[in-house]
Amino acid sequence: MSQVIKDTFRKLVTLEDGARLLLRPLIPEDVDPLVQLYAAMQTEDLLWVRQKFNDLDLIRSWADGLDYSRVLPLLAIIDKRIVGDATLQRRSGPYHHLADVRIFLAKDFRGRGLGTEMLCTLIEMARKAGLHWLYAEVFACQPKVIRAFESVGFKQKCVFENFFMMPDGQTEDVVIMLAQLLKPNGEF
Repeated sequence: MSQVIKDTFRKLVTLEDGARLLLRPLIPEDVDPLVQLYAAMQTEDLLWVRQKFNDLDLIRSWADGLDYSRVLPLLAIIDKRIVGDATLQRRSGPYHHLADVRIFLAKDFRGRGLGTEMLCTLIEMARKAGLHWLYAEVFACQPKVIRAFESVGFKQKCVFENFFMMPDGQTEDVVIMLAQLLKPNGEF
């Protein structure tokens, strides 16, 4: 994942309902539309996230501190509006061959195939970057999201019961999903 990706990667996608979107990496000039994407999060969305996505300074810091070798944010854009944000967050040290996958879609673009398109694009980019594994955490109560990850090659590896705690103290099961991009050579 490099600066070259920022300068050269563009992909046009057409969803099944005919909507045409541009997928490309985040650039600093995207900060205001990115803030708008997360500012529109519904209260129920905020319950399911680890970070305070309603913290506009946090969102701005993503655009200010871009390091594509560490984090590759992929945006889905329609008519200058950001409707999706998916990231590959590369790990370091002995896990440098692995990246975490995260995705967020505007409410009106969920269930339309955009998430699957973005996941496929992240997988393509991860392969080009030489990554071996992609890691995702999905809530067990979201079977459609689990199926979307499975449809692009992720496999359920385990379930952590009562692993995520909501602000009200309720807990949710988390499904750990992995996609193996590169098979090891010389397997026994």
